[in-house]
Amino acid sequence: MHTRLLWRRSATALGLYGSVALGFLASIVAARRLGPVEYGHFTLAIFAAGFFQVLLDLTVEEAMIKYGFRYTTTAQWGRLRRLYRRAMGLKTLGALLAAIGLAIIAPFADTLFNASGLQTPFLLAALLPVSYIPEAPAGAALVLTGRYDVRAAYTLLTQLLRAIGLVIGSRYGVTDAVIGLVIGQIAGSVAVGRAAVGVFSRFPAAPPEPLGDDRREIVRFVIRSSVGSGIVSLRTAVTPLLLGTVSVPAQVGYFRAGQAPLTGLTALTAPARLVLITEQTRDWEAGAGARVFAGLRRYSVAALVAMVVSVPFLYWWMPTLMRIVFTDKYEPATDAARLMLIAGAVGLVFAWTKSLPVSVGRPELRIATHGVETLVLIPLVLVFGSIWDATGAAAAVLVATTVFAIAWLVALARLQREHAAEQTATS
Repeated sequence: MHTRLLWRRSATALGLYGSVALGFLASIVAARRLGPVEYGHFTLAIFAAGFFQVLLDLTVEEAMIKYGFRYTTTAQWGRLRRLYRRAMGLKTLGALLAAIGLAIIAPFADTLFNASGLQTPFLLAALLPVSYIPEAPAGAALVLTGRYDVRAAYTLLTQLLRAIGLVIGSRYGVTDAVIGLVIGQIAGSVAVGRAAVGVFSRFPAAPPEPLGDDRREIVRFVIRSSVGSGIVSLRTAVTPLLLGTVSVPAQVGYFRAGQAPLTGLTALTAPARLVLITEQTRDWEAGAGARVFAGLRRYSVAALVAMVVSVPFLYWWMPTLMRIVFTDKYEPATDAARLMLIAGAVGLVFAWTKSLPVSVGRPELRIATHGVETLVLIPLVLVFGSIWDATGAAAAVLVATTVFAIAWLVALARLQREHAAEQTATS
């Protein structure tokens, strides 16, 4: 049993790290081929699609995992099927609204972002939210079976297809790069969707039945989870867009290149987050809250030690890294990359904050902590970005990330006290 669990975790890490590496390498190729200005145009189109998807899409996949585990544990197969059907309908509606929103704004993109030639890339990027429709619900279905390793494998496949599309498309310009990315995402979503249907069909057959008393609780969970994940993703998607309104596309390109350390460090936590959301949700539902908090402490201490050892060296070597990876054209992004490195280190230590609210059924914790972070980030990006361009935007990210970490320390201490009180009351 232990050997099988170790294999699954290792396969998960391999799949997720491989997918991030592919995405990172494809982005480097695109950045080198397009140059700072056109890479800035590409970034604006893709992040605008992400912004509308975050704004109008509902995060149903977390409810699918949370309540899916509840229904499989209690063998309520009819409710499980009703939950997943409703979730797919909501996911489809949100993606369509996001695509329409981006298509509406496309004719005005040049004016908004001080650029020219953005309309066509924006219109094509409107297809991205639609192409994502099957991926998240399908991933939730795979996690529900405990096979996060299979989910990671399909994440790797999807990223491979996206990378191929982006690399080929970037040879011909921004528009073709967006087209390649969209085609790759569609192919990947179809693949993981078919796999999830096959896995889900293995559950005992049962006609969908009403969610009953759980319906109101699930609706509240989806709303809170959507707001929370929306705030989380919003602060990522909106930063390049805000910088684009107060600076020029080349600075957006520098900022995007400077995000590489942050992206890399975030990727390091991907396997841990996928394992945490699966196993800690199961432990919490089984009443083993102490085990959940002990796991968080072990992870945080190990991550902190790793960052204290590695960050100073990477900070010192950053100018050389930027020249090697992105060429001399992106040397102005060095200071932004250094600030993003520190922000990424803080984020790595607190990576468990992405899974814990789902595991304990408290998505409002994510709303509160990321809400504070976003309230700090948005005005600072506008102010610092207008003064120091890409470096200023990176400084805003670092300040906001630090505030977020402090807020979570307070929230975690309160959550532990509440859990201890509940345990005392029931004992």
